[in-house]
Amino acid sequence: MFDDARILVAPLDWGLGHATRCVPIIKALITHGAVPVIGADKGPLALLRAEFPQLEHVRIPGIVVRYGKGPSQTWAMAKQFPAMLRSVREEQLLFDRLRKDLRLDAVISDQRFGIRAGELPSVLITHQIFPFSPMGQAILRRINRGQIDRFDRCWIPDMPKIPGLAGELSHGHHVPGHARYLGPVSRFGDGDVPASSESYRVVAVISGPEPQRTIFEQEVIKQLRAVDGRHLVVSGTPGQQEERREGNIRTVPHLGAEALRNALLGAEFIVSRSGYTTLMDLHALGRSALLVPTPGQPEQEYLAKLHVAIGDHNIQRQHELDIATALQDPPRNAGPVKSDDLLMKAFADLAALIKARRSSTFTQ
Repeated sequence: MFDDARILVAPLDWGLGHATRCVPIIKALITHGAVPVIGADKGPLALLRAEFPQLEHVRIPGIVVRYGKGPSQTWAMAKQFPAMLRSVREEQLLFDRLRKDLRLDAVISDQRFGIRAGELPSVLITHQIFPFSPMGQAILRRINRGQIDRFDRCWIPDMPKIPGLAGELSHGHHVPGHARYLGPVSRFGDGDVPASSESYRVVAVISGPEPQRTIFEQEVIKQLRAVDGRHLVVSGTPGQQEERREGNIRTVPHLGAEALRNALLGAEFIVSRSGYTTLMDLHALGRSALLVPTPGQPEQEYLAKLHVAIGDHNIQRQHELDIATALQDPPRNAGPVKSDDLLMKAFADLAALIKARRSSTFTQ
């Protein structure tokens, strides 16, 4: 389909969710004849290099976002918002210097607004068509839409029919005309997968910006010490620490896609954030979880409430976390789901854009 087209895949580096949902995209690109080039930094780069050691990569730094320690992130985000806007321009300037040496045919940017070029087919992956904000939401949405409209295509990793998995974040009356719904995208793929022989009672998947990531991990470990059974904590810090064992708890910095899939399928109970990529992964496996939204993060709070209302997950606030009680009333599991061919339709569309661009370049 892609005839050896070199396509940069560049995920945002706020946590690992944007990188992990790029894993199935990269695998599918390879299957359909593309040559992906990874553009990332820090944890996301470490994760994608571990998954695809054979692929070329380039370091593209992004802004380091830090959350506050308290229950509200409004002030922390407000202070960093000017730097976020500057980072879009800075990564655009960096990309302009890099892209000719990379000999690219197209760009797929996961929520990195500066990774695009007017003369290259440029795709933005985002489920945040209508983002939430505790303040200035209307202004934020106008800025967000302006950035989305600069791309040739907007790929939405959700079902076309509302509520999908993202609800109001990805559905509304004014979805961009160049948007294409992909269906949920998960590194875990379709269908049943045998669980690992090393099963756990509780598997906790930790993620997100600091310091909330560390606060969540410490509270989970503290509570699991008092819960019978063997437990696994995946701390979401690839390449930053060694595996450790404390009594009945095994803590690992990161697991590859297959190992994490097996651990989640073999778990009696799952604890995680309510980040969108996590919800897509759980949906693909047909597993439910106790969702613990990052304090003061409007999107995660909305997604958790949405899925509790749907009935496929339970929710607890971080400051009220009680894993032992949650174990007594676990959410139901729906069973693994099959995806449709929406991603392949989006791929065919991108391949046509690349072919048209190549033809245009050849005739000039």
